Amino acid sequence: MIFMNSGKGAGAYHGPVLPSGLYPESPPLRTHALAVPHGHVLHVEESGDPAGICALVLHGGPGSGSSPLLRRFFDPSRFRVISVDQRGAGMSRPRGATAHNRTAELLRDLRMVREQLEVPRWLVAGGSWGATLALAYAGFEPQAVAALLLRSVFLPTTEEIEAFFQDTPGRAPAAWARFAAVAPADQRHDMLGFLARALQQAPTVDNADLHRRLALAWWRWEQTLAGGVAAPSDGIEPELEMLDALVDRYRVQSHYLIHRCWLDAPPLLDRLGALPQVPTLLLHSRDDRVCRADAALAVHERLVHGQLRWVDGAGHDPAHPAMASAMVAALDSYALHGRFGARAC
Repeated sequence: MIFMNSGKGAGAYHGPVLPSGLYPESPPLRTHALAVPHGHVLHVEESGDPAGICALVLHGGPGSGSSPLLRRFFDPSRFRVISVDQRGAGMSRPRGATAHNRTAELLRDLRMVREQLEVPRWLVAGGSWGATLALAYAGFEPQAVAALLLRSVFLPTTEEIEAFFQDTPGRAPAAWARFAAVAPADQRHDMLGFLARALQQAPTVDNADLHRRLALAWWRWEQTLAGGVAAPSDGIEPELEMLDALVDRYRVQSHYLIHRCWLDAPPLLDRLGALPQVPTLLLHSRDDRVCRADAALAVHERLVHGQLRWVDGAGHDPAHPAMASAMVAALDSYALHGRFGARAC
């Protein structure tokens, strides 16, 4: 769901040095501006070996945008990595747009990307909301999915969303109090509703400062919960350009979350039994405070052919050494053997 990706735009990385074991950062080999219906233009990047194993990388959010970190889990000599900034996110245009921006449209966009790039099948990897979208995509275009790698999966249920936005005893009471202080006292029981109503207002000179203040509060709260290198340091604040990118990101994110990502009729869990029987691995930390471990367990129970591996201590942080190592090991195994390794619980 909700994590500050490393890299460009709203996802710029501002933490400590990333862990060793990642593959070197390199510029994309090709970039594409793909026009899709209703005036959206998707930013698509290709990296790695053009003749390698095709892999689609789905960023989180919704609305966060792709980042160089997410492709550094892949061996560039073995994979052709395709990263897509979803509608309204990252370097796609118009940034922050919510019109004609729903999950069904994202799924059709991914099919269009695949067809434009002449990819018959691809490994689909995603983290947080990206893992959610990967599951939905596997049901939408099952014949195109060769494998699924799902990090810190998010379930867009009322319970999971409310658990993020509302105070939970013992979690981070001081941080939540600072977060809630941006809302009037009589609206703090519904922080998502308050934020969505405010951020969905068309940006103007008069409300720009309010939008930035709300985005900063949301960012601080989620980074506190994410932990690891994602946690904000005292005295470090996003610059103005990044704040404006965060406003656009949270406009998209609140638009999706207030509608449960349009994956509740039927619930996403009830769709999983029909997914293709392909290598599937979930990586999750039991101490993830953004996307709770119960979500990974629930998905694993429905994916009888899937594996679940606990990566404890990583929280919701893809750059945590344990999570980064687990991602790299899983993808190396898939590149060599066509599977993610030994079954785990």
